[in-house]
Amino acid sequence: MKKFGLLLLCFLQFSCSSQIKEKINGVSFVASREEVAQEHVEEVLKVHANHAAVMPFAFTRDIHSPEVIFDTDRQWFGETKLGAKQYIGLLKKNGIKIMLKPQIWIWRGEYTGTLKMKSEEDWKALEASYRKFILSYAKLAEETRVSIFCIGTELEQFVKNRPDYWKRLIGEIRKEYSGKLTYAANWDEYPRVTFWEQLDYIGIDAYFPLSEEESPTIEQLKQGWQRWKTAISELADQKQRPILFTEYGYRSMDYTAKKPWLVDHNEEKVNLEAQVNATKAIFEEFWDEDWFAGGYVWKWFIRHNEVGGGKDNRFTPQNKPAQEIISAHYKMY
Repeated sequence: MKKFGLLLLCFLQFSCSSQIKEKINGVSFVASREEVAQEHVEEVLKVHANHAAVMPFAFTRDIHSPEVIFDTDRQWFGETKLGAKQYIGLLKKNGIKIMLKPQIWIWRGEYTGTLKMKSEEDWKALEASYRKFILSYAKLAEETRVSIFCIGTELEQFVKNRPDYWKRLIGEIRKEYSGKLTYAANWDEYPRVTFWEQLDYIGIDAYFPLSEEESPTIEQLKQGWQRWKTAISELADQKQRPILFTEYGYRSMDYTAKKPWLVDHNEEKVNLEAQVNATKAIFEEFWDEDWFAGGYVWKWFIRHNEVGGGKDNRFTPQNKPAQEIISAHYKMY
């Protein structure tokens, strides 16, 4: 009987420990021209991901345009509501939870954080247009019962200049959607966001500069994290909200941790080891912290066998050594 009691206690302790350690182990599931098929989802399952960010898109003409254009027949399938719904359905069928993360693309790839109107009239027009866009997807989030809804991504000037609008908008979103909410703040924006208390997660796109070395070691990268990690954990404690890396990841190139946000088409030498080390460092620094909820690696393409690989210096870990690091780590959590 004593042995049985001891075994039961060990089981309960193990079970509780496992529950505490479980994290959001996500992939940023890139919108495609086509429907997602089971063969595409199988590759997500192979890396032991338990979450996926589904990302439909809207568009604006330039950084001063108040019109948010979305769900049109000129968009790729995965960028539309119908596409997002199809992606969500098949991913959920395979046991993968979803963060629905509608985003804006500004023509010619202008940074969304610079979206800023020139007049009060234009600000009000942008507010009305964005409200229509985001509430449409909040309704889809409720209809499809996704786990998390992201109310915006890297919209620093919009958030900074219209704080009252965002607080009202969150209230309206709550009326449409009953799940968890976050906002994806850029790495240098998140401390200034004024509405974290109204959300369930502090969302950060975690492209923090960590090292100026060409090929930094894991220890150098972990050291580079320390000043940022302290500030992040302090905010989590202050706001009493867990931190969620709404995006994280590194390019497989030299100097990958110097300016990790770079999305240009530079020809820096492919450096698979640097991507591996940076991925290991972020896992080792954050995934064991109780104030950290997890994150979504940037980025994961549907056609797995056609992307990434040993000659690619872009973000995707697919068909690179970093994929094995992610798989092994996600399996532990």
